[in-house]
Amino acid sequence: MKRFFLLLTVFLTCLTFIAAPAEAKRFGGGSSIGKQRSISPQQSQQAAPPASPGAPQPAAPGGNRWLGPLAGLAAGIGLAALFSHLGMSDDMGMLLTLMLGAMLVMFMISLFRRKAESATQYAGAGAPYYGHEPVRQPTSGGAVSGSNIPADFPVDAFLRSAKTSFIRLQAANDRKDLDDIREYTTPEMFAEISMQIRERDNAPQRTDVLALNAELLEVANDGDYAIASVRMTGQLRENEGANENFDEVWHVQKNLRDDKAVWLLAGIQQVA
Repeated sequence: MKRFFLLLTVFLTCLTFIAAPAEAKRFGGGSSIGKQRSISPQQSQQAAPPASPGAPQPAAPGGNRWLGPLAGLAAGIGLAALFSHLGMSDDMGMLLTLMLGAMLVMFMISLFRRKAESATQYAGAGAPYYGHEPVRQPTSGGAVSGSNIPADFPVDAFLRSAKTSFIRLQAANDRKDLDDIREYTTPEMFAEISMQIRERDNAPQRTDVLALNAELLEVANDGDYAIASVRMTGQLRENEGANENFDEVWHVQKNLRDDKAVWLLAGIQQVA
């Protein structure tokens, strides 16, 4: 009976680690989802924007994700040594060994899963961005990159709308407002975001957009749709945590056969 309770304790501990990745995240989860298009090497190698003067520097990528498991391993090893020194029972030693083993397994699974996601996040066919020139600043609203943009395209108004939509969708995601999200996304993208929100369950989410820049990379036709790719960079803070830089491309599309069609978010692609 005693061994049964020990194994039950280990099982419940493992469930805790498995549930950890379902924590709340900003809109899109900080990953590449939906429509993906090729990004030129020059564009993808640009550095993320620096943090604002005096703002706390963000943690190294992935560092905070592994801090918990590593701290748990260190604490477990320390406790094991302490219990051994105090001459505690073999059952306690077995419990500690099983717990440490479970933690290590979950750590390795998470590590391999993250590597797999990184290897596939740029998958997806599509015309590459081309004709990139040094960025030139418009009169207001954002930046234009490259020559693959129609001369009569309303760049300033489009980028102002893109930035407004970015902030609004973060807020809608925080409060789980699926009706608002549906108005700004394609059905496929809406399904992805809805799934993320369901997986989040009751975990609270608050996303503060601290800085936001928008750069129009390309406007291209793909069958019956026009697709505009906007690079969003800046800084945000999630759940009162550390300030984090972000760098991602939002692909929005519009049905050319529908005079009343509006631009809808079709995909998010991580650059850095």
